[in-house]
Amino acid sequence: MSLPPGFVDELRGRVSLAQVVGRKVTWDNRKSNAARGDWWAPCPFHNEKTASFHVDDAKGYYYCFGCHAKGDAFGFVQKTENIGFMEAVELLAREAGMTMPARDPAAAAKAAANQGLAEAVEAAVQFYRLQLNTARAAEARAYLDRRGLAPATRERFEIGYAPEGRTALLDHLKAKGFAPALLAEAGLVGLPEAGGSAYDRFRGRITFPIRDARGRAIGFGARALTSDQQPKYLNSPETPLFDKGRTLYNIAPARAAAGKSGELLVCEGYMDVIALAQAGIEHAVAPLGTAITETQLQLLWRLAPEPVVALDGDAAGRKAAQRLIDLALPLLTPGHALRFAVMPADQDPDDVLRAGGAAAMQALVAASLPMVELIWSRETEGAVLDSPERRAALDGRLKAHLARIADPGLRAHYQAEIRSRRAALFAPPPRPTRSDRTGTRPGSRPATIATAAPATRASLLGRPTPGVEAEARIRECAILAGCLNNPGLAAAFEERLDRMPFSCADLAEIRDALLSAVTGAPEGTRLRDAVAERIGRDPMPDLLAPGQVRANRHLGPGADPELAARAIEEELTRHAAVAGWRAELIDAARELNAETAESVGWRLRDAAEAAHKAASRPISESAEVDAEAEEMLSAGLQDLLDRQIWKKPRKT
Repeated sequence: MSLPPGFVDELRGRVSLAQVVGRKVTWDNRKSNAARGDWWAPCPFHNEKTASFHVDDAKGYYYCFGCHAKGDAFGFVQKTENIGFMEAVELLAREAGMTMPARDPAAAAKAAANQGLAEAVEAAVQFYRLQLNTARAAEARAYLDRRGLAPATRERFEIGYAPEGRTALLDHLKAKGFAPALLAEAGLVGLPEAGGSAYDRFRGRITFPIRDARGRAIGFGARALTSDQQPKYLNSPETPLFDKGRTLYNIAPARAAAGKSGELLVCEGYMDVIALAQAGIEHAVAPLGTAITETQLQLLWRLAPEPVVALDGDAAGRKAAQRLIDLALPLLTPGHALRFAVMPADQDPDDVLRAGGAAAMQALVAASLPMVELIWSRETEGAVLDSPERRAALDGRLKAHLARIADPGLRAHYQAEIRSRRAALFAPPPRPTRSDRTGTRPGSRPATIATAAPATRASLLGRPTPGVEAEARIRECAILAGCLNNPGLAAAFEERLDRMPFSCADLAEIRDALLSAVTGAPEGTRLRDAVAERIGRDPMPDLLAPGQVRANRHLGPGADPELAARAIEEELTRHAAVAGWRAELIDAARELNAETAESVGWRLRDAAEAAHKAASRPISESAEVDAEAEEMLSAGLQDLLDRQIWKKPRKT
């Protein structure tokens, strides 16, 4: 069976050799460097204990320094599975989600025809390169001089010039034996729709050859030299060789450079890539005059796990970034992401290099932003969020974006990040201090800034209290255990859980995973299992560690839904009340005059201890007991207010 041209190359680009080999070997993590796609293991083809088998994932080749076995993904599968080449292609195609082409005897003839097309394009490359050195290319050379491209750079990128004549290339290639029909199929000449003689597609333009991952010349990009030439950039048309949505400019050299550096930079156009290479940044590619496609995005991730997209510093550049984010969100997986380097206003990478050199560009790349930053800024920059309705609309837009992330663990991390940013955005303003409220009258002394006295700092208000923190953990465990054992209630309490401050970081992680799983778990998945998948462990042992939680039958599986809801509601209310009450006392202590604070420190300490006792009582199953305790706490607070403990007693 003959495969259509480009099928094997596309399959090779979609398959990770490290993943294929990883099924057969155990990697040596001390020698391997995953970020660079550099992997080492004992050889699967001969018995050894040392890691002499090397996989270069970026280049797609393996080599054993012991037995000298070498090859690519197809050869590895052939050797390890003892199958032929076509069977290896079929196996890898299934894994990559590619459909094998129908068996077509004409495919071999088509491959031969494409070889002729590639030869014609290569001949055109050489013709245009020679033309750049002629007298009629003086304007083209002057333009390249103004752009600062050295002669060595022009040679490296095979930059040429298409002369003005209507049939200059056509006549040259016809003399070499290429038929006009073949040249038209290769996209080098055009045929008038109304009939007539063929003509050169590129005329009076600087030419940039486009090569595929194998190094074959498959087409051209061409830049106009005068303003009346439109469009400014003109690409080859779609041909059997050239599909602009499936390749990238500078793909082969950038792949080799990215394999060494572990980095990849994505620019907007040819000139950016060329200027970067001249400055020593060789791991850059560019799409071919269109927005990046899904195929190109997957290809980028094959070259580097976290490509950096260089955004032109204008509105069009920002819009292009947002389109790319929309494309990438459903395709994201752990370890594969995008970052964005934002250029200064109205500048592209070429401008940055000319103004500040490679160091300026590298600084922008080092300061690149993650995708979540651009998602957040798109929805919040310039937005007026002064009402519950507008804030709810923001929540809806953000949730819609994150719901498109297919990987549940990654989606949970995005949700946690957005939740943190949202909490900071909507945080209440700082409480005014005593001096803020009192102000300073003309002629009076400035109000003293209150600081906590030693007695206050030593009290339960001024330091973390193990008992208080322990009881907070019990409440948090109780709430989460009840929600996990009653998935319907987890959804009902979603908003309150989202706002609830957690004092224990490990429990906050479970809370975030729970909120993600409530809306994102596949239908039929047990909530506990969905949370375990997101955090990498079963959450229940942690949540059931406190005996009070284990003893409460209303928090366990199979509990009466009404009683379970009541138990969770009580713990949520108590947790919020204690946290708020304690915060109020701390604020009050901070505002007290230092002298006054010391005199009433014992009262604040007693009050805090009372709060500790109220909060640390065993988790009850009786609403009446809770009500009585809350009344006692309320009465104690009212007594403190009635006695106005913040006032310094007068001396008699």
